[in-house]
Amino acid sequence: MKNNSNFTPELLEAVERYDNGSMTQEERISFENQLKDIDFKALVEDIRMTLLSIETQALKERLDEFHKEIPENRPVEKSTTKVRFLSFSKIAIAAGIIIALGMFWMFSGSSNDKLYSKHFKPDPGLPTAMSSSDNFAFYDAMVNYKRGDYKTAIQKWEQLEKKAPQNDTLSYFLGVANLADKNADQAITYLHKTVQNPKSVFVKDANYYLGMAYLKKDNTEDAKKHFKLSNTANSLELLRKMD
Repeated sequence: MKNNSNFTPELLEAVERYDNGSMTQEERISFENQLKDIDFKALVEDIRMTLLSIETQALKERLDEFHKEIPENRPVEKSTTKVRFLSFSKIAIAAGIIIALGMFWMFSGSSNDKLYSKHFKPDPGLPTAMSSSDNFAFYDAMVNYKRGDYKTAIQKWEQLEKKAPQNDTLSYFLGVANLADKNADQAITYLHKTVQNPKSVFVKDANYYLGMAYLKKDNTEDAKKHFKLSNTANSLELLRKMD
């Protein structure tokens, strides 16, 4: 079976547009330069073969339906047949592309990645009632975090973390914010700092998000390890699904 994980929607569209001549001159030159790479050219050929087989099957099924609709011994005008054939050809091509895209989403991504995508939710954060001026900078970043502006929150918390590298609250939220911002490696670094402090109130949650980070990286062994250490309801549910 071909590896369809590289059949991205963008590449499928590019191949179709190149083959039907709808690319601009600049796009065509860029695409042909890419075709000079042997691996890329092989991938394009695989896509063409896959789409061709799908289109052929879809067209056959449509033509079978078409022939069933024609009464026996009834003459069919040549021009009408051509128009209907072209119509069914377009339908077959569209069906092929849709099926190919479905294949892409079905085969791309590991089971761990799918579990991560289904279950990951960022920590809701801490209440932002800024009663203490000493903590203003921290809660100011928390506002950004809660709004989903993880990059800004990370930048602000990193400045605070430089002054207080042992602060488990900072390391925990830097870890979660980085994971929410798709920086799994950085998230792991900060979350490991958190769990190294056994007295931290964030230990269980930090182990849970460490498990999620390793799940994202498709590291099943370490993901299970930290889910077990977390021992929360969410962690146990994921462990059951990973067995």
